[in-house]
Amino acid sequence: MPSRDIKDPVLVLEFTLLGLLALTWGSSYLLAKIALTAFPPITLIAIRVGIAAILLTGIVLVRGSRFPRDLPTWNRMMIQAFLNSIGAWTILAWGQQFIDSGVAGVLNSTSPIFVFFITLFWTRHEATNPKKLFGALLGICGVALIVGVDALRGFGQEFIAQLAVLLSALLFGCAAIYGKKHSHIPPDVTAAGTMICASLVLVPLSLAIDAPWTLTPDFNSVLAALGLGVFCTAGALLLYFRLLRTIGSMGVASQSYLRAAVSMALGAVILGESIGWSNGLGAAIAILGVAAINLPSRKPAP
Repeated sequence: MPSRDIKDPVLVLEFTLLGLLALTWGSSYLLAKIALTAFPPITLIAIRVGIAAILLTGIVLVRGSRFPRDLPTWNRMMIQAFLNSIGAWTILAWGQQFIDSGVAGVLNSTSPIFVFFITLFWTRHEATNPKKLFGALLGICGVALIVGVDALRGFGQEFIAQLAVLLSALLFGCAAIYGKKHSHIPPDVTAAGTMICASLVLVPLSLAIDAPWTLTPDFNSVLAALGLGVFCTAGALLLYFRLLRTIGSMGVASQSYLRAAVSMALGAVILGESIGWSNGLGAAIAILGVAAINLPSRKPAP
């Protein structure tokens, strides 16, 4: 991302979109928790990506964009779909069945750390510096304050589920890096293409494993699943692939810190959870961490 002043309207817009992405994906924890009471993980994610594939394909057609016609591009989209949804979302949904949402929030917020170190030691596709590392670590501290120490006391319990959520964070980080390979493709086409690929895998798996026609979901579960597909997937992916092109993979991954603050707020408003001083302080620290990762370095004086 080119060096720009923080007051640059373009930069302000990108930060606003990053906050909107955090809002949509932050609400997905609440919606998934509700939907998982009636839908098994594979079926829930199949519904999520199927709805998104239909909506995003419609957007591509209305805009007059064109899907790629070469096999290598579709192969890359299938890899992106595995990293971002087939693998990450399904594993995360499975893990959320067995562990507290606070622990899941802490573990799943670590994707910027994965992005930073993968970039530093392997891909080197973006600049890394002490400021970005400080921002990543600051974000982790903020999330820990948001969730609270009590949520971490049961870390040794349900160890496999905790590892699953941590693995999903790693896959999200890899997805943010790999997504740069689609920077030459319009964001709506990339988003639609990856959801089509995910649907081609997850829908048959759902039919074969879960027999979804035997399920009897209640109204709230159905509504939550629809919200996941429409807002937290179709809408969020349009933002996601746009932001990958503008603020980079570490910048996009940093919204996972803000997701924790969003889920905390939704828990307070909808579930009646209390917010203490540590929660508010943690949210402020998390936002500072995001800023440290994303703010451009000042140009040296001539």
